[in-house]
Amino acid sequence: MNRAILLLLAALACPTLYAKAPPPAGNQPDEAQLIEHGSYTNRDGNMVHRPAHSKSGKVPQGATAKCRDGSYSFSQHHRGTCSRHGGVSAWLG
Repeated sequence: MNRAILLLLAALACPTLYAKAPPPAGNQPDEAQLIEHGSYTNRDGNMVHRPAHSKSGKVPQGATAKCRDGSYSFSQHHRGTCSRHGGVSAWLG
């Protein structure tokens, strides 16, 4: 019982040890290849690039879906992906 209480107190004292890690930097799109810019904080607290069109028309790094308006989404969850861009045309990867 005492050990459980000590573990709980330790966890409360060090919340950063149990925080969710941010997504890897390698999944971030190259801003120079995108027409639209900006980001939002998703429900997990991660910064996610807003849907954007690519200058070349190729799939940008980190894109998870293509929206019906031709933009690419970088969403980390299916729910709400491309909701203001006509819905999902295709899931990527």
